[in-house]
Amino acid sequence: MKNQYSVILVYATSYALRVEKILKGVGVSSKLIPVPRHLSSDCGVCVRINRTDKETARQALVTGQVKTEGIHDI
Repeated sequence: MKNQYSVILVYATSYALRVEKILKGVGVSSKLIPVPRHLSSDCGVCVRINRTDKETARQALVTGQVKTEGIHDI
């Protein structure tokens, strides 16, 4: 069975690095990957997380006051 992931789309690479740091602080494993083209062509990178960590990540980003373009399941 393949792992199921979600991606966090951000406005710029600097946001992606900040997201990665915040997620690490709350114990959510993440990885910077190229944005899937069917989702967006704005910023070149996004942050991939396990789908099961989506709500934890969302709450951490709200607490950290990081604006994102959204979290999408892939």
